[in-house]
Amino acid sequence: QVQLVESGGGLVQAGGSLRLSCAASGRTFSIYRMGWFRQAPGKEREFVAYTSWSTSSTRYADSVKGRFTISRDNAKNMLYLQMNKMKPEDTAVYYCAADIKPSAGATMRSFDYWGQGTQVTVSS
Repeated sequence: QVQLVESGGGLVQAGGSLRLSCAASGRTFSIYRMGWFRQAPGKEREFVAYTSWSTSSTRYADSVKGRFTISRDNAKNMLYLQMNKMKPEDTAVYYCAADIKPSAGATMRSFDYWGQGTQVTVSS
């Protein structure tokens, strides 16, 4: 089992920045990838970004490419999402996810463990 706890959400004005954190615990040695998803009201949960837990490989959704940066600190078992130039359409609950099997998918089914989510609201 892997436990994930997100933090860092809040209210920010359009154009501003926010940094999300995700603390992983439990069987962290089994993690292959970690990622971020988000879910806006009335919409399905969507992929934001993921990073390999052992290499420099990353992937981003087109909607956040160039504005968001995913990073990790393996020693602390922490995952981060730096969000810059934020837009009202970035408003959503952001979820941290962990994948314990070798894969490269960007769907919810590709990830095995999930955090409880943290609310991010971008005002116009």
